[in-house]
Amino acid sequence: MEGCVARYGGRNREARRRVEKELEMISNLGFTAYFLIVWDILRYANERGFYHVGRGSGANSIVAYCLRITDVDPIKLDLYFERFLNPNRASPPDFDIDFSWQDRDAIFEYIFMRHGRKHVALLGMYNTFQRRAIVRELGKVFGLPKEEIDRLAMQAEWTPEDKIQGWIKKYGELLINFPTNLSIHAGGVLISENPIHAYAVTERPPKGFVTAHIDMFEADRIGLFKFDILSQRGLGHIKDALDLVAKHRGKHIDIHAVEKFLEDPLLAEKIRKADTIGCFYIESPAMRQLLGKLKCSDYLTLVAASSIIRPGVAQSGMMKQYIERYHDPDKVVYLHPKMRELLEETYGVMVYQEDVIKVAHHFGGISLDEADILRRAMSGKYRSENKFGQLRDKFFANCRAFGYEEKVIAEVWRQMESFGGYSFAKGHSASFAVESYQSLYLKTYYPVEFYVAVINNFGGFYRTEFYFHELRRHGGNIQLPCLNHSDYLTAICGDEVYVGFIHMQGLEDQLAKQIVEERHRGGPYLSLEDVLQRLRPAPEQLNLLIRIGALRFTGLDKKTLLWEANFKSKRIATKVTVSLFGEETEPHFTLPSFEENRLEDLKDELDILGFVVGDFFELLEERHLAGSITVRDLPDYLGQQIKIIGRFVTLKETRTIKRERMCFGTFLDVEGNWLDTVHFPPVYRQYPFLGTGFYEILGTVIEDFGVYSVEVYSMHKLGYKFGTNK
Repeated sequence: MEGCVARYGGRNREARRRVEKELEMISNLGFTAYFLIVWDILRYANERGFYHVGRGSGANSIVAYCLRITDVDPIKLDLYFERFLNPNRASPPDFDIDFSWQDRDAIFEYIFMRHGRKHVALLGMYNTFQRRAIVRELGKVFGLPKEEIDRLAMQAEWTPEDKIQGWIKKYGELLINFPTNLSIHAGGVLISENPIHAYAVTERPPKGFVTAHIDMFEADRIGLFKFDILSQRGLGHIKDALDLVAKHRGKHIDIHAVEKFLEDPLLAEKIRKADTIGCFYIESPAMRQLLGKLKCSDYLTLVAASSIIRPGVAQSGMMKQYIERYHDPDKVVYLHPKMRELLEETYGVMVYQEDVIKVAHHFGGISLDEADILRRAMSGKYRSENKFGQLRDKFFANCRAFGYEEKVIAEVWRQMESFGGYSFAKGHSASFAVESYQSLYLKTYYPVEFYVAVINNFGGFYRTEFYFHELRRHGGNIQLPCLNHSDYLTAICGDEVYVGFIHMQGLEDQLAKQIVEERHRGGPYLSLEDVLQRLRPAPEQLNLLIRIGALRFTGLDKKTLLWEANFKSKRIATKVTVSLFGEETEPHFTLPSFEENRLEDLKDELDILGFVVGDFFELLEERHLAGSITVRDLPDYLGQQIKIIGRFVTLKETRTIKRERMCFGTFLDVEGNWLDTVHFPPVYRQYPFLGTGFYEILGTVIEDFGVYSVEVYSMHKLGYKFGTNK
């Protein structure tokens, strides 16, 4: 009960009652050991300074909240424990525990050591034959040419043109869902009282951890405990940002003080403006647009947004319906007063799996554990293993007994069945939203440390170059790689951020690490000669370092350095004796003064880094900007045709109802602001994307719930000033 007192205080009777109820069920169902094992894993993680997030249906448990397995308050969010664990649940429960990608292997190693290597194994997973793989494999067996195999594999449906194609179609139908090979589950770990090999064959794959030849469904049937130990880069962002803040600012942040973050007006403003680039789960173009349309500024709305952003929800029209009702709740028409009572928080829309459970229980009179079985059946899980038909009949019988109209009963059931197929667990969404707030707090108050952490974890929705862009927008003074300041990864040095050697394309890893190690051992590099003597770099490697400006501490321009490096590196390579007194025996020569060229420097950055650390629009000829507007101007041009110049960021392709390809584009304008575009099928066919770079976009400004974008009717790629078109 200590955790309950720490979370809720000593006088919260509701919390204490629920803890006691859950403990009784956990004990009766034999899952006490399961909770204790999870708690022990997280105790070890905390001792090692590993940051974690507990999510999934386990977030519905107040015991998990009190044990600090999760940071989601199930009472505040009205989460049902029965969604996680109930007497009628056929399969064991499981927690999803996320760790930083850097820490997960250490957690695996601890679990194997703590419980014994004979009693622990990674969970296997069977890959199965699907249509394309079948066509390719059988095509090889029957000796078809590669071109014919490729053509057949790309066709969703095809009629055999000859006897061999007929055999492929005939035998292919027999192979559908047939296992092809064993692989490793994304994060499942099995722990058993008896040795694992009593239940399954095991092997030791290249990863080094014993793996069982069974999948999650077989493990469920056997009754083995499965623990999902997952990794994500978002936690790496948070952990590294906390370390950087402690190192450079001397501040130690309690990142689990979530309640404080939820009440912070600056964070609310960031979410309202969808200024969320780099933040876990809320940085994609679609999510930022949704946040903008909702004018989201609070935790519960963010939890809902984390659920309705899912593809099935958007395609069903439920997302649009939710946004409309969110902005005008007085116009919401509820099917029944009871439905208003149950779904007022979500404006009559079943956003979460818990909503299906809630309606089945309170509206249909089904017990909570039976309601969870119904929910699982509606989502397509274990329908053949439960009493779906009886529960449906019971729901209708109870509703008739309550006196509901027949058409109301039928419509409520229809909504439950349609939403149950793709709705999200509320606890899952709430866990994601907590992590989003933690990321947003660091971005808001420590933007330089946050973006350096994002860059160094190489994970996010966008390419790394765009996080450098956001770092610069948020006050980061970015410097090109330097032998005397840069580390292997991007590093903060005083008020400046030095790009890490890892971003230099073509620079060997061994040399990059040697530069840093030698500097720590022997002090700063003093001159070109010092670099040559201490590092002995290959000429092409040295040229890369000079071209990116890593030897600018010498005070010499790049062209002079290239001349001298070429001469002196050859002399050092052939020199066999060393003067005892360090006498200078090298000949002197005088080079002409070389003119510096900004465009050449930018081209070097683009060639070596793949991006420029300053303003990317320096690469664009200014004449292209004539007559164009910026993202800030869009509201003034609503409904009008405009021209805007954008630097391409990303695109998302989709299909219309008629199965035609269209896409949504994302660009940066000349001021560095984010632009969203819509490309309908005719335009997408006529004006395709041609890789990274600048595009001249002609289109009409459109608006949806206060979010502005451009419906494109023509688009042309523009070259760089120096004539390349990368």
